[in-house]
Amino acid sequence: MSFTGFPAAALDFYDDLEMDNTKTFWTEHKHVYEESVRAPMAALLAELEEEFGTAKLFRPYRDVRFAKDKTPYKIHQGAFIDVAPATGFYVQVSAPGVRVAAGFYEASSERLARVRTAIDDDRRGKQLEKLLAKLEKAGWTVGGDKLKTSPRGYDPDHPRIDLLRHKSLTVSKNYGFEPVIHTPALTTQIREDWRATQPLIQWLTDNT
Repeated sequence: MSFTGFPAAALDFYDDLEMDNTKTFWTEHKHVYEESVRAPMAALLAELEEEFGTAKLFRPYRDVRFAKDKTPYKIHQGAFIDVAPATGFYVQVSAPGVRVAAGFYEASSERLARVRTAIDDDRRGKQLEKLLAKLEKAGWTVGGDKLKTSPRGYDPDHPRIDLLRHKSLTVSKNYGFEPVIHTPALTTQIREDWRATQPLIQWLTDNT
C-alpha cells in the first residue's frame, strides 16, 4: 500500500473520540481507525523506513493504571523512530492535524549528566545553540521538560542556563490542517523536515 495522505476521516475520528472516549464509540468506529488512521500511518512510515529506520507505531490504548484520567484511548496516533536511547524522530496525527518532532524525550541520570556537561562546554554548548537557532528560524519550536530551578552544580547566571534546565529536548513543527497532509507529498515534506533535524540528532547521540 502506498501512502496517499491522511483522509479527513482520520482527523474527524479523533475529533469525535475527544467528545466520546468510550469503548462503545471505539468498537463502533474501529474500522475508521484501522482504515483512515493506522493504515495510512503504516504506509507513510514504510516509505520513510529506508532512510530513517524502522518505526514503532504506538498502541491506541492508554495506560490508566496510575492515571487520574481513566479515558481508555489516546486522542492521537504517534510513531517513533529511535536512533539512540529515547532519541530519534516522531510523527503524529490527531484532531488538530499532523505534527512532526525530533530529539530526546527522556534520559537516565547518567545520560542527562553527559548532556549537561556538553552544554556547559563552550565549544559543544555553542554548537547546540546554533543548531537550535537555525531550526527555530526554519519554523521549529524548541520544547521539552525543564527544571524550574538551576540544576545542581550550575550557576544560575550560566550563559546557557536555559538549556541546562532541560530534562528532555525536542524540536517540533505543526502542519495542522495544511492541504499537504491529505496528499502523497506529505512523505516528502516529513523527509525534508527530519533531514533538517539530523544535525541535532547527531549532536544528542554524540553527547549522551
